[in-house]
Amino acid sequence: MINYEQFQQTELRAATILATERIEGSGKLLRLRVSLGEEERQILAGIGKRYTPEELIGRQIIIVANLEPRMLMGLESQGMLLAADSPDGPVLLTPDQAVPPGVRIK
Repeated sequence: MINYEQFQQTELRAATILATERIEGSGKLLRLRVSLGEEERQILAGIGKRYTPEELIGRQIIIVANLEPRMLMGLESQGMLLAADSPDGPVLLTPDQAVPPGVRIK
């Protein structure tokens, strides 16, 4: 269990997917270029078995924006998207209506 102050340190933000592509040599890893309003980031996510790159363009997702960058398959991931586990693979968590890119999730 974490307390409320610890939870508040997690910076959840809405992001809009601008571009995405499969990572060569991986069956499930996708590289996403996302907008956080005034900033763009690269996020690598293991969602390629459930989603095609084409269907993700323009979608909004929720990301952990203050996670330390991590190297995956030689590429830097600058955040983590939120997804729910399901028997068919991860399901992206998204706002139920459009919000400005970069807005903080409370």
